[in-house]
Amino acid sequence: MTPDAIPAPSDAIPAATLILMREGAEAGDPPEILMIERGAALAFLGGAMVFPGGRVDPGDRAMVAIADADPEDSAARIAAIRETIEEVGLVVGIAPTPDGARQERLRDGVRRGESLATLLAETGSTLMPEALTPFARWCPEHVPVRRFDARFYLAAIDRSRSTPRIDGGETVRAEWLPAAEALARADRDEIRIIYPTRRTLERLALYRDFPSAVADARAWPVRRIIPFLAEHDGVPSICIPDDLGFPITAEPVAQARRG
Repeated sequence: MTPDAIPAPSDAIPAATLILMREGAEAGDPPEILMIERGAALAFLGGAMVFPGGRVDPGDRAMVAIADADPEDSAARIAAIRETIEEVGLVVGIAPTPDGARQERLRDGVRRGESLATLLAETGSTLMPEALTPFARWCPEHVPVRRFDARFYLAAIDRSRSTPRIDGGETVRAEWLPAAEALARADRDEIRIIYPTRRTLERLALYRDFPSAVADARAWPVRRIIPFLAEHDGVPSICIPDDLGFPITAEPVAQARRG
């Protein structure tokens, strides 16, 4: 059995992550990626820079239409939309996009744990999960606290409405960065990123804009990625399959940050 064919472990928690992109400040600038810093005291990835996201809740599954061909994917898309509203106050995958008081009501309601379905009805908006493009699926087995089976999605937001408002709880900072700059900061130990985040940023650094990111995401299969140990050029490394679109698929064990 190849590593990418290993079924999901029974203890893996379904989760969703949103890679949110906006255009650069000037024409020709690379797109920017929203990254958030988790509170240092959190048991899971405390102090790490990640993309917005979290676990799939029962309420997300309750919103899935009976006719949906892939209800787990649909629930994960809803979770990614909801978590992004909760953590950074940004609304994607909802139409029409609520403005002013309606956006405040949506954000505050989500943060208080109110039903997203009820909030959408109240603000006159509808879910548009097709605004999210599947990008990857990570299920590392080496995280010491808990294990997530996380679906990663791409989505775009207009620069004019992309100012994050952090929740001040799990999220203590939010910053828009070109992927290459985020990697450079991590190399200088200015921010901390873990293995799946690094591999994802390396891939995102290849894209000149959001349409090229979507085209590339659609060109590769999305399968569950469970990193595995193997020798790469004679060096013990943490590896991932080489047929999923990632430009770098191995990192020496001694260098990798896994949790």
